[in-house]
Amino acid sequence: MLKKLFKCLREYKRDSIIAPILIIVETALEVVVPLLMANLIDLGINDSSMPQTVKWGLLMLAATFIAYAIGIATSILSSRASAGFAKNLRQDLYHNVQTFSFSNIDKFSSSSIVTRLTTDVSNVQMAFTTIIRVAVRAPSMLAFSLVMSFIINKTLSLIYVCAIPLLALGLYLIMKFAFPIFERVFRIYDKLNRVVQENLRGIRVVKSFVREDFEREKFNSVAAALRKNFSKAEKLLSFNRPLMQLAMFTCKLLACWIGAKLIINSGGSALTTGQLSSVLTYTMQMLTSLMVLSMVFVMITMSRSSAVRILEVLEEKSSINNPESPVYEVKDGSVSFDSVMFSYARKADKPVLDNINLYIESGETIGILGGTGSSKSSLVQLIPRLYDVTGGSVKVGGVDVRDYDIETLRNSVAMVLQKNELFSGSVKDNLRWGNENASDEEIKEVCRLAQADGFISEMPDGYDTWIEQGGSNVSGGQKQRLCIARALLKKPRILILDDSTSAVDTQTDAQIRAALRTYIPETTKFIIAQRVASVQDADKIIVMDDGHINGFGTHDELMASNTIYREIYTSQLKGGMENAS
Repeated sequence: MLKKLFKCLREYKRDSIIAPILIIVETALEVVVPLLMANLIDLGINDSSMPQTVKWGLLMLAATFIAYAIGIATSILSSRASAGFAKNLRQDLYHNVQTFSFSNIDKFSSSSIVTRLTTDVSNVQMAFTTIIRVAVRAPSMLAFSLVMSFIINKTLSLIYVCAIPLLALGLYLIMKFAFPIFERVFRIYDKLNRVVQENLRGIRVVKSFVREDFEREKFNSVAAALRKNFSKAEKLLSFNRPLMQLAMFTCKLLACWIGAKLIINSGGSALTTGQLSSVLTYTMQMLTSLMVLSMVFVMITMSRSSAVRILEVLEEKSSINNPESPVYEVKDGSVSFDSVMFSYARKADKPVLDNINLYIESGETIGILGGTGSSKSSLVQLIPRLYDVTGGSVKVGGVDVRDYDIETLRNSVAMVLQKNELFSGSVKDNLRWGNENASDEEIKEVCRLAQADGFISEMPDGYDTWIEQGGSNVSGGQKQRLCIARALLKKPRILILDDSTSAVDTQTDAQIRAALRTYIPETTKFIIAQRVASVQDADKIIVMDDGHINGFGTHDELMASNTIYREIYTSQLKGGMENAS
C-alpha cells in the first residue's frame, strides 16, 4: 500500500530521502550530548578542572548548535516533501476521477470522493510528515540511547530491555482495537458530507416545504454517530499516555535506585555520578521516544483507513477505454442498434434494455417517447459511449462505438442531459464549452437558434453576465436554452436532447425544433420528450416501454398501430394540454 502511495512523491522524492538522513545525524548529535555532559561532570566539575569544564562545555554547545541547524534544514525539507506529496496525491486522484466512466462514478458517491480528496488526503499528509520526521527520529533516538546506555553500564540497560517488549505489546493491542473504529468513522464522514451537500443543493426545496427541523435532525443524527465513534476510539487511545508514563517513571525510579547502589557499593569504580546522570538522560530520551513512537502508531492507525480509501480511487480503472487501434473519424451521423442488451449492474436480474434493434439514417430527426423508467435516457447514453453495452453493439457511422477514439466519438456527439448543468463563469465561458475557439458572432448565432439571445441581451452585462455555480441565478427554461446553445456550438454529427425543453413553453419549443431543422439539417437528432407535440413532426418516433421498443414509425403510423402512443396523444392533445392552454 505504501509503495503505491509513495509513487506520488515524484519530484519530491529527493527531499523525502534527504530529510530522514539529516534527522538521523541530528539524533546522533543529540545522543552524544549526555556523554559529553558525563565527562563535564566527572572530569571538569568533580575534579575542579576549569580547562576540562570549558572544553567539554564548548563541545556540548557545538553539538547542540549543529543539531539545531540540521533540525531547521530537516523541517524545511520535510515540510516541502509532505506538502508536495499531498498536492500530487490530490492531482492523481482528481485526474483519475476524470477518466472514470459513468459506471465507475456510480461506485463512488460524490460526497465520498470529496471526503477522499480532502479529509483523507490531509490525514495521509499528516501521517507522511510524521513518518519522515518523527517515525525516523524516535526509533533512531531509542536505538542510539540504548546503545550508549549499554556502553556506560550493562546492568542499568537491562531495565529498558525488559520494559520495551511490554510497551510494544500494549501499543499493539491499542492499535488492534482502534483501527476498525477509525474505518467506521470515515464511512460516517462520507455520510455527513452527503447530508450537507443534499441540504445545500436542495435548500430551496427544504425551505419551501419547511423541512429545516427534519434536515437539522438528520444532520445531528450523523454528527452524533461521528462523535460516538470518535469518542470510542479516543478512549482506547487514551490508554497510550498512562502506559507510557508508567513505564517512564518506573524505569527512571529503578535506574536511580540501582545506579545509586552501584556508585555506593563500588566507590565510583563501577559507575560514576556523571555516568548515572547520562543514563538518566538516556532513560528520558528512550522513554520519550517510545511515547512519541506510540503517537506515530496512532497517527498511522488513523491514516491507514484514509490510505485504503484513497487507493480504492487511485486503483479504480475506467471500464471504458480506447481500443488498441482506434478510429479517429466519424463519417456520418447514422446510428444502428444491433441486438443491444444493457444493464447497469452486471449481475442484474433484468436488463435495462432488452434486444434493441434500430437503424437511423444520418440527418434524421428521431423522437423518443415513453413513461418514466422506460429506459429512454439509457438508450441514448450508449451512443456517445457513456456506458458500454452488455450485449450486441451500437454503431455510429457504420463503426462500433467501442472501436472509436473516445474523444473523437464524443466530440461528434453533443448531448444535452436531462439534468442541465452550468458552471460558475460568464455566459460566454459556459457556451464555449461547446467550442473554446468560437467567435462572438458564432455564440450569438447559436443563442438565437436556441431562443436564448433575447433573455441574454436583457441581462445586465449581456453575454458577459456572471453565471453562478449550477446556474442558480437563471431560470430552468433559460438554463435549458443555454445548454442547447452550448451543444450547437460543437456542430456535431449527432445531437441528443434528453427532455431538454421541458421547462420552456410550447411555442419556444417549436421555434427551437424549427431552428434545428434549418441550422443542422445533416445532423442526426434524438429528441426525448414527455410531450407528443415535441416529437410529432420528427421523421421517426420511438415508443419505449419497460426497456423494449414498443413502436417505431411516423406519427401517423403510430397513431394507426400503437396503443401506447395513441393513449399518450389522446391524453395530452385532446385533454389536459388543450384545457391547460
